[in-house]
Amino acid sequence: MERIAIISDIHGNIPALEAVLADIQSRGITRIFCLGDLVGKGPHPEKAVDMIKECCEVVVKGNWDDFVSKQSDDRYVHWHQKRLGEERLEYLATLPFSTEFYMSGNYIRLFHASAESVYVRVQPWDPLEQRLEMFSAFNEKQPDIVGYGDIHNAYVQHINGKVLFNVGSVGNPLDLPQAAYGIVEGEFGSTSAAPFAIQIIRVPYDIERSVAQAIAEDMPSLEAYIEELRTAVYRGRKQ
Repeated sequence: MERIAIISDIHGNIPALEAVLADIQSRGITRIFCLGDLVGKGPHPEKAVDMIKECCEVVVKGNWDDFVSKQSDDRYVHWHQKRLGEERLEYLATLPFSTEFYMSGNYIRLFHASAESVYVRVQPWDPLEQRLEMFSAFNEKQPDIVGYGDIHNAYVQHINGKVLFNVGSVGNPLDLPQAAYGIVEGEFGSTSAAPFAIQIIRVPYDIERSVAQAIAEDMPSLEAYIEELRTAVYRGRKQ
C-alpha cells in the first residue's frame, strides 16, 4: 500500500504550508501532489512556488496560477507578479491542467476546479448533474474517482458509484480555520481491485504568525485576508 498526500490552494501562506508539510513528513509520506493556486491572496507567493517545486512530484494549474501568469491591469495582480518574478511566472504558466493515474483498480483524475476549466467552480451542494460533469471523459476515459481543490471546502461524496472529493485548502480554508489536505492510499499504478482509502486531514497552524507576515508585507486586501484566516468565512459570502 502506498500513500500520496494531495495538497491545494496554498495561496502564499507559508506557516500553513510548513505545518502541513511537517504533518505529511510525520506520517512517513514521501509523495505529494499539488492541485494548484500556489499563489494569490497571501503575502509570500514566491516562497510558496519555491517550496512546492521542491517538495511536490506533481503540480497542476489553478485559476490564480493562470491569471497571475498573464498580463493584467489589476494592481492586486501586479503586486503578486512583482514578487514572483519572470522565472516563477513562466513556471506557473506551463503547469498542466490535470493528472491521472490508477490506484487499486480505480482510475483517478485530479485537477484544480472542474473538468471544464480552472475558472468553473463546483460546490458539494450543487445539482447532481453538475457534480456528475466532474467525471467527464478526457481522451475517451472517464474516471472512477475525481479529486480537486479550488473551493477551500474539504469533503468526500459517493455519487452513482463514483467518488468525488475535495482536499480543501492549505493556506486559505473556508470551512473551518485549520489547514486541510487529503491522503489517498492503495496500490499505486495497479488496475486490479485492492484496498483503497481517502482521508481528509486537518492541521492546526499558527494563524497569528500568518497574520503578522501579511501585515509586515503591507499586502493588498489585507483586512479581508486576515478575516478569512481567523474565521474561515469567505469575504464574498453574504451574512
